[in-house]
Amino acid sequence: MIEGDIKTLAAAIAMGVGAIGPGLGIGMLAGKAMEALGRNPEAGDGIRANMILAIVFAEAIAIYALVVAALLIFVA
Repeated sequence: MIEGDIKTLAAAIAMGVGAIGPGLGIGMLAGKAMEALGRNPEAGDGIRANMILAIVFAEAIAIYALVVAALLIFVA
């Protein structure tokens, strides 16, 4: 029983730590994009496209953490 609890705790820590970086990154990306849109509204399409692309790359890191957490629960 304790082994299952440790695996669950390890998965929770992996997911929690793995979500901190992307969460901060996405917040910074969105904030800077809104600042850029406020300064230059005509460039909205380019800024929006680049922001979405950068958010997708940042979110991929969180998905890696999710995969590691799933592996810890189901494989280890």
